[in-house]
Amino acid sequence: MCLFLFYFQPKCKISASRKLSLKILLLTRAMEELEAEKSACEEEKVRYLGEKIPPLQISGLDMEELQNLVKQMHGKIEAVDEERYDCEAKVYKNIRDINELKLKVQDLGGKFKKPALRKVRVSADEMMKALFGAKTKESMDLRSNLKSVKKEDIKQEKELTMEVGDWRKNVEAMSGMEGRKKMFAGGVQ
Repeated sequence: MCLFLFYFQPKCKISASRKLSLKILLLTRAMEELEAEKSACEEEKVRYLGEKIPPLQISGLDMEELQNLVKQMHGKIEAVDEERYDCEAKVYKNIRDINELKLKVQDLGGKFKKPALRKVRVSADEMMKALFGAKTKESMDLRSNLKSVKKEDIKQEKELTMEVGDWRKNVEAMSGMEGRKKMFAGGVQ
């Protein structure tokens, strides 16, 4: 198998020294173009600044004219600074959005699967032991501790709340022995 691949591979027609010389020529050409681009950028910058910022003529101006000139320059500086701040805010917002989108793409492209959760049946006693350790010696039967509510009790409570509309009457009813206070006192003994 190896001999088969060895015989049928296309041979490189360019020698190693020729490859090296071509690589050197490409790199020198790229360096020349990079330097030319830098110089063109500098020339563009000088031209732009020449258009936007005219040369200052401060000779022959009195104090009031100089103060007006300084105020105008200060106003221009503030306008440029506001523009710069707005541009920076846009750039930071775009960078943040790009990072969020990259994370979404990674999430969508990922092959992470959520594991299926198993149902675990744990009794109340086992849960209490797991939470508090060996401290609890009593058994917790939650079903036996549930409050049983009779329909009659619910009807009596509704009638009591419906009968007493004024809060003063409610207080008077509670203060006597005929109110709920009697029920609590009877339960305490």
